[in-house]
Amino acid sequence: MDSNKIEALLQKYWNCETTLEEEQQLRQYFRDEAIPEQWKETAAMFRYFEENKKKSLNDVAFDSRVMAKVQTPKRGKMVKFFYNTMRIAAGVTVLLTATWFIRNEVRKTTPQEMVDTYDDPKLAFEETKKALLMISKSFGTAETQAKKINMFNEAQEEIKKKDTKL
Repeated sequence: MDSNKIEALLQKYWNCETTLEEEQQLRQYFRDEAIPEQWKETAAMFRYFEENKKKSLNDVAFDSRVMAKVQTPKRGKMVKFFYNTMRIAAGVTVLLTATWFIRNEVRKTTPQEMVDTYDDPKLAFEETKKALLMISKSFGTAETQAKKINMFNEAQEEIKKKDTKL
């Protein structure tokens, strides 16, 4: 076959534009041993396709090899029991660790209990009297302010009553 024709057919083949007859011509040409150096790789590809076309997947040995690699080995009851026990133990460990960390965080955020700051009870009593006196003075001031607010609220309600009468 002419090298120009082969070149044109190969170009069509690489562009996926060949017919089945043209592809058959290319296969026939590349089956030959006397192929120019420039097409040695292409010839090897066509020969590979031709060889693999003859192979089939109905080979029993092939099926058994694939199934042996795909199937997991069967484990005994003790091994399954061990794995399940380890899974449960890991879950319990995670749960206990999380509980411990949460408990520590709660302890850090809660305030400490009140501790006595005075050793002498008389001194503690005097300090308590001072604190209560200070609160009492503040309470008196607050009561005076509350009376003013109450008086303001009463005046506001009287104004509302007069507005609704009009």
